[in-house]
Amino acid sequence: MRRPIGIRMKVIAIILALTLVLGLAAATAEGADKKIVVGVNPVPHADILDNAVKAVLAEAGWELEVVVFQDYVLPNTSLEEGELDANYFQTLGYMNGQNEQNGLHLAAVAGVHIEPMGIYSQKYASLEELPDGAEIGIANDPENTERGLNLLVQKGLLNSVGGYGTDPNVTAESLVNDKEANPHGYKITTLEAASLPLALPDLAAATINGNYALGADLPSTYPALAIEEFDEVTSIRRTNFIVVLQGNEESEKTQALVAAIKSDAMKEYIENTYKGSVIPSFIDPE
Repeated sequence: MRRPIGIRMKVIAIILALTLVLGLAAATAEGADKKIVVGVNPVPHADILDNAVKAVLAEAGWELEVVVFQDYVLPNTSLEEGELDANYFQTLGYMNGQNEQNGLHLAAVAGVHIEPMGIYSQKYASLEELPDGAEIGIANDPENTERGLNLLVQKGLLNSVGGYGTDPNVTAESLVNDKEANPHGYKITTLEAASLPLALPDLAAATINGNYALGADLPSTYPALAIEEFDEVTSIRRTNFIVVLQGNEESEKTQALVAAIKSDAMKEYIENTYKGSVIPSFIDPE
């Protein structure tokens, strides 16, 4: 028995409407799938993604959303909780420490750049001017405490780090009492890395991560008294990596992001913009 034409037309209209709705839903899902959300620190990470990587991804059909964080903690917890597809701000040592200490499940997928740590001062024009007993600030997280102390050794302010790292009773602050390691009696003060540029007026000097130094415009207003040097091993240790949640290393989004990061346009932007204060380091994690 044939259905009346009116009923058949209604059925057809319903089918067409459902097809349109499903098509729109699929298009929306497809569009959402082509969006990569990356958490970063402001400088140079956000600048690099916004001014170099975003255009490369757009040419490949991807939308990049850059979420800026002012600290080293939230970019990792946000990634762990699935609010980000990746983050870009940290070294392997810091990431591994966060995994171990805070039960995170993060994996590095591609190296991007190195930001040399520098010794900065608003009171003195050279390391030689630092008086005995001067207060020197360094970052308080384990990775950057060690890095800051090693920079002080590298530049001759300390003879060694003494028992730091091997004796649990030795802290960065307690090195003031180690006359062999610290013959000038420098007072070592540990502060949160992001606060060091703000504390610089109250310190004789401070070892400051490159991103925070750039963010405070220190290289142009108070140029570093000394800059970190690297060998092959420390180049790997000091590289800032793209980091994702474990299990997403081979995802389509991750692979697209890594390809854009390793592009010639990205390398040229870093070299032309930062002129040595940020160094390309397109290495794979070991």
